Amino acid sequence: MTVTDDAPKQEGSVRKIAAATLERARDHLLGLQHPAGWWQGELETNVTMDAEDLLLRHFLGILTDELATESAGWIRGKQRDDGTWANFFDGPADLSTTVEAYVALRLAGDAPDAPHMKLAADWITDHGGVTATRVFTRIWLALSGLWSWDDLPVIPPEIIYLPSWFPLNIYDWGCWARQTIVALAVVASHRPSRPLPFTIGELYATIPGQPRKAGQNDPWSVFFDGLDKALHKVEHKIPRRARRAALRRCTDWIIARQEADGCWGGIQPPWVYSLMALNLLGFGLDHPVMKKGIEGIERFTIRENGTRRLEACQSPVWDTVLTMIALGDAGLPPDHPALTSSASWVLAEEIQQRGDWQVRRPHTPPGGWAFEFDNDNYADTDDTAEVILALRRAKPDSRAAIERGLRWLEGMQCKDGGWGAFDADNTRELVNKLPFCDFGAVIDPPSADVTAHIVEAFAAEGLASETACRRGVIWLLKNQEADGSWFGRWGANYIYGTGAVVPALIAAGVKPGKPQIRRAVAWLADRQNADGGWGEDMRSYDDPAAWSGRGTSTASQTAWALLALLAAGERDSAAAERGVRWLAATQRPDGTWDEPQFTGTGFPRDFYLNYHLYRLAFPVSALGRYVRGTSHD
Repeated sequence: MTVTDDAPKQEGSVRKIAAATLERARDHLLGLQHPAGWWQGELETNVTMDAEDLLLRHFLGILTDELATESAGWIRGKQRDDGTWANFFDGPADLSTTVEAYVALRLAGDAPDAPHMKLAADWITDHGGVTATRVFTRIWLALSGLWSWDDLPVIPPEIIYLPSWFPLNIYDWGCWARQTIVALAVVASHRPSRPLPFTIGELYATIPGQPRKAGQNDPWSVFFDGLDKALHKVEHKIPRRARRAALRRCTDWIIARQEADGCWGGIQPPWVYSLMALNLLGFGLDHPVMKKGIEGIERFTIRENGTRRLEACQSPVWDTVLTMIALGDAGLPPDHPALTSSASWVLAEEIQQRGDWQVRRPHTPPGGWAFEFDNDNYADTDDTAEVILALRRAKPDSRAAIERGLRWLEGMQCKDGGWGAFDADNTRELVNKLPFCDFGAVIDPPSADVTAHIVEAFAAEGLASETACRRGVIWLLKNQEADGSWFGRWGANYIYGTGAVVPALIAAGVKPGKPQIRRAVAWLADRQNADGGWGEDMRSYDDPAAWSGRGTSTASQTAWALLALLAAGERDSAAAERGVRWLAATQRPDGTWDEPQFTGTGFPRDFYLNYHLYRLAFPVSALGRYVRGTSHD
């Protein structure tokens, strides 16, 4: 990339603009710190969280009119002009999400002949009706007496007995999926039906659509479809004593994984299914496990303007360490009160207990961090890497904790040199072929973004020449896309991946002039929008050819691109200058940015997130490095 002829004349003004923009953003960010030292932005998702909460409460018999009214207000407010609901801002309509929202509104009292309900029902029937929804939507309908369990895949609780070396054992699933499947196996074995006070005949299409299936005509998918039909025929013949024993084993497994705040894994799917499973097993609502689980939902609840909405999960550790890094980039000294208090809080969040990860890594000592306040059973490598990078910015003595984190990360490296988020070598794709795996990622293979963060952490600690870091670098170089970008598993998408990998490679010693870095820089220059910013729509997961690096400019994605360009030595380039000017021009008077777009990823192609702090923390990092002339820690 060449520098324009007039860039030197503009340099001073651009630096001045960037510095003023940075100061406003930094001050706003400092003002958001909790007195205890942490930061937490809302983690926005789609309305299935709220719809399923109403259905859960109906199932448990605890739904109140007041709560239904509040949640319905939020769901109704997210309906679009065509009557549908989407999975992310300005995204395409989603059939399953629309069906769940419709049923929840019926439960809350909305009449089927109301204009907004008629509009939704017409769209649903025009797109295949309820028969074309995903398996998990039809499970909720079965729980509510609106679908037959005979027409759903069998999930036998006996799966709990499969040893960890055997295909399709529960540890072949990603941590979020295994917790869901164990609980769901209990629920499905009971085949419960607690009918809603209405039917949904209006949602059946004249010509029913076909439900989406994992693998479609893949030989393994065909085999598992046949196996499922056989299980339907023989499941009722399983001896009751054997089934009760399997259910007891599942019960013990579920209870052992309840977190301190009552949740399971800190995320919605295993939480709701675990509550229903235990309820079906005879646990009353006053049982301590159930009581803590139900009360814990309140912590994830946001009430505003008479409405109620739920976060699918929360991100205080992640938000805090990203903010610490950003403030360090902005020039805050290590002994600044904001950094010392946040570092103390982060150090107290270290997890020194073992978790499911030890099944694949039994000899690795614990020493990581998790995503949330209380999901200590599931430390993750991504948070741990960013914690290490953040603690370097603060004064408190954190050497011992950093060394434990590095040791744990080294032990969690996969055989191919990359890192997954929660488990090592969780790569057996066979589970994707099962009939009930039609929604979201169910395994946790290495990804470029996670691997990059860990490589950067090792490099920052002077370990770039060590075997673990070098293997990570090789993995990243091998997994560059043909166009020069990197795939982003946990953020949208190729901009996120590229924005993570380039700084990591440079930190690990890869020279800015290397072909891989030059190709990444060229890709970013090609994807820059005419307004100077960068953006990428979530549809890039479905259609990379059309959407890779394409979309409305956002503050977080513009910052990711700038972080890569700055690391690659492009601080004085036209692309970097235009990106900085875009951030300055779009900043709000209070120092933050508007960003309704979703730029975080839960499950590629299916479930997305809007981290409300991304729009502030990442621009502060990028602007700080631009103003101070640094490219990484």
